[in-house]
Amino acid sequence: MEKAIILSLLLFVATATRPKRTDLYDLTIKVRDLRNSEGSVIFAIYNRDGTIPDENFKDYYKKQIAKISGNKAQSVFSNLPMGKYAVSILHDENNNGKIDKKFMLPLPKEGVGFSNYDDFGLTNRPNFEHACFYLDQDTVVTVKIIYK
Repeated sequence: MEKAIILSLLLFVATATRPKRTDLYDLTIKVRDLRNSEGSVIFAIYNRDGTIPDENFKDYYKKQIAKISGNKAQSVFSNLPMGKYAVSILHDENNNGKIDKKFMLPLPKEGVGFSNYDDFGLTNRPNFEHACFYLDQDTVVTVKIIYK
């Protein structure tokens, strides 16, 4: 009986002092229907309000650049903690790492996309609250590329 109590206490102490496991997930982001296979695609993820749009890619949580094959690309962000995320992508056709604008217009020359957006404009500007989704399992998100 005494051995059983000691073993129970040891088991309790071992499990109580063990660090709690944080659930981590993979986020796969896909884009298709790019107008060509030139350049690369910048994939950026955001995890807080007020961070998108991020025209200069300064406020992202994590960023990756992927090659294009067959007018599509994808990127996998691994080991992300559970939480709210939003995605922004850029078809960086000239590989200069920034969103190029049309002459005299605030619209991008290259394709851009945001999670949960099928289109955007001056009256429908992207924002984190509309673009975000909750990550609590491995997830695949397809982002629509928009050329203006």
